[in-house]
Amino acid sequence: MRDESATAVLVLSFPDEDHSRQFTLADGQHWKLAGILTDRDFCTRVLAAGVTPDTPVTEVMSKNPITIQSEESLYEAMLCMLRNNVHHLPVLHRRRPIGVLHLSDIVRYETHSSLYLVNNIFHQSDVAGLKRLSVEVRSAFVQLVSEGADSQMIGRALSSIGRSFTRRLIELAQEELGPAPIPFCFMALGSMARDEQAIVTDQDNALVLSDDFVSAEHDGYFLKLATFVSDGLAACGYSYCKGDIMATNSRWRQPLSVWKEYFSTWIEQPNPERLLDSSIFFDLDGVYGEEVFVEQLQDLVASKASQSPLFLAAMARNACNRTPPLGFFRTFVMEKDGKQDNTINLKRRGTAPFVDLVRVHALACGSNAQNTFNRLEAINAARILPEGGSARLGHALEFISMVRLRHQVKDIEAGQEPDNSIEPESISSRDRHYLKAAFETLSHAQKFIKFRYPIPTKGR
Repeated sequence: MRDESATAVLVLSFPDEDHSRQFTLADGQHWKLAGILTDRDFCTRVLAAGVTPDTPVTEVMSKNPITIQSEESLYEAMLCMLRNNVHHLPVLHRRRPIGVLHLSDIVRYETHSSLYLVNNIFHQSDVAGLKRLSVEVRSAFVQLVSEGADSQMIGRALSSIGRSFTRRLIELAQEELGPAPIPFCFMALGSMARDEQAIVTDQDNALVLSDDFVSAEHDGYFLKLATFVSDGLAACGYSYCKGDIMATNSRWRQPLSVWKEYFSTWIEQPNPERLLDSSIFFDLDGVYGEEVFVEQLQDLVASKASQSPLFLAAMARNACNRTPPLGFFRTFVMEKDGKQDNTINLKRRGTAPFVDLVRVHALACGSNAQNTFNRLEAINAARILPEGGSARLGHALEFISMVRLRHQVKDIEAGQEPDNSIEPESISSRDRHYLKAAFETLSHAQKFIKFRYPIPTKGR
C-alpha cells in the first residue's frame, strides 16, 4: 500500500479516554491511533532540527492523523488527501489500522478528469457553483466508459462524485445554519451506498441522529439541513426521490435508537411494506458525520437477518418479483408501456434483480459488505451457492451493466437524455447472444433462491 520511495510509521497509544478513534484487541485492551511519522516528518523534525536519536517518537510525529476507512474508494482517498494537504493516509478497518496509502499509489490508478472534478467540488462557495460544475459529471462518465473502465470502477467514481456533492452541500448548510446541535450522520442509501451509481440516478438519503435528540429542540435544525442538501442535490442533477426516501421526510430523520427499532421490526415482522423498506435501507453507508452510527446499523442487520429464516424467505421471494425479459426459445420480451415500446429496461429487468438476490445471500451469510461485487466475494467464501455460482452471477451482472452504461454514453453523445432502455436490434448479434445468456443466469439464480430459503413451517 505504498511505494518504495515513501515510508510512514503508525504510532499507537494506550490507554485513552477518547474512544472515538479506538479499536479493541482480542484481549479487550483499548488502543488508539495516536500519530504518524512520515519520511517528510523525519527529515524536517528530526534531521533538520538536530533531534537526538533517543527522542521519543511521540515528540516528532504528526498527532491525530487524517485517516480513511478500508472500504472507501481511491477517489475518496484522493479527495481526503487533496482537501487536507497530506501525502500519507492511514487506512483503518473499523478504526483498526491495517496499512498506509501514499499519494503516488493513487496517481497510478485514477483518471485525471474525475479526480479534478471531485477536487473542484470542494472549492465551490455556493450551490450555484456546484450546479455549474455538475455538467462535468457526464464528461467524466463518458471518459471512464471510453477508456475501458469496468462497471465497478465507473460505479465507484460516480458514487464518489455524488458523495462529494453531498458533503460539500452539508458543509455549506452548516456555514449558513451553524454547527449541528447534536452529533449526526448523513446516510446514503441505494446505489450510492453500494458504490454503483450510474449517470441516471436520483437521491436516496436519511439522517441518523444521536440519541440525545429532542424533537422540539433539534428537529428544526435538521429539517433545514436536510432541505438545503436535498434541494442542492436536485439542482446538481440528482432528482428528488419519487418515493420520498429522503432526510426531508421526518420518518427518515430519527435518532439511532429509533433506526434500530425500525430495522429490528422489519426483520422480525416482515410484511410487504417492510420488505420494500428493507430492500432500500439495507444498502446503507455513512456520508458525513458520525459514521459509527451507520456501522452499528450495518452490524445489527448482519447479525439479525442471518438468524431470521422467515425474513430471508420473504426477501428471497421479493427478489424474484422482477423477472428477466426472456420468453420461450430464448426470445426477448419487450417493454410495451406506451413510452418505451419494443425496448428492454436494463435496470428494472437486469441489474436491479441481480442486486436484490445478491443482497439476500449476503444477509444470509452475515456480510457487512454493501457493494454487490464485494457481497459476491463474501457469498463465495461462505459457500452459499453451488461451485462457481458467485463467479457466474458476477460475470452476468458485469455484462448487463456495461451494455447499459455504453448505451447511456451513446445517448449523451447523440445529444439525448440517457436512459436505461435499449432496443436489442441496436446492439451487435454477439452482444445480444451474451445478453440472453446473462439473463438466463439471472433466471436460474431466481429459481435457486426460492429453493435456498424456503418458507419456515410451524414447528421448525
